[in-house]
Order: sequence, then C-alpha cells, then structure tokens
Amino acid sequence: QVQLVESGGGLVQAGGSLRLSCVVSGRTFNAYNMGWFRQTPEKQRELVAAISSDNITRYADSVKGRFTISRDNAKNTVYLELSILKPEDTADYYCAADRSYIQLFLGRNIDYWGKGTHVTVSS
Repeated sequence: QVQLVESGGGLVQAGGSLRLSCVVSGRTFNAYNMGWFRQTPEKQRELVAAISSDNITRYADSVKGRFTISRDNAKNTVYLELSILKPEDTADYYCAADRSYIQLFLGRNIDYWGKGTHVTVSS
C-alpha cells in the first residue's frame, strides 16, 4: 500500500515563501507521476503543479513563476516550493500520485492522495 504524507504548511505573510514536502512510502515511487492540488471551501480542488515520472513539469497559470515542483527519487519525496505568496494561495494542499500523467492532470480517479497540509497567507 502506498501512503503519502505531506508536511510544511503553516502561516506566512504575503510575499513570503514555504516549502511543502510529500513523502511517499513504497518501493515504486519512481514510477509515479506526482502532483500537488489545493482546495478551499469556496473553490473546487485544482491542480497546482505536476511532475511526471521523467521530470516533466506543469503548472497552473495562477502559480507559474512563483511555485516550483521537484522530486527526489532517492528520498521518495516530492516538493512544492511556494514563493511570492498571495492571500489567494491560502488553501489545503494535497499531494497525489498516479501511474497515469493524464489521470493526474485531470484530477480524476487518482491512485493515491495524502491527507493534506494547510497553508494560510496573511495580507
């Protein structure tokens, strides 16, 4: 069974930075495409950033140039660097893993989800 555990959320002022981490249990991390989603009570869950098993990245337009996704296969970890944070980035951030990049990109029938970590950006 694959488990995803996020960490790194917290309270930060607008303009600040955070780094989220997601540690994945299991021996097949390399085979998974990884993504970070976020959700608020007012908005549907949206894909923020994704990184394929061969390190192709993709970002939501709202975070391009501010967020960076990366993975360390030796540590079974995917990271999301958040910078130039805005109050509208406040959300629960979820790590996701799927063997299909398309499934991950569409956010449908994702293989595995983490429980989330909360980010609050104060103005």
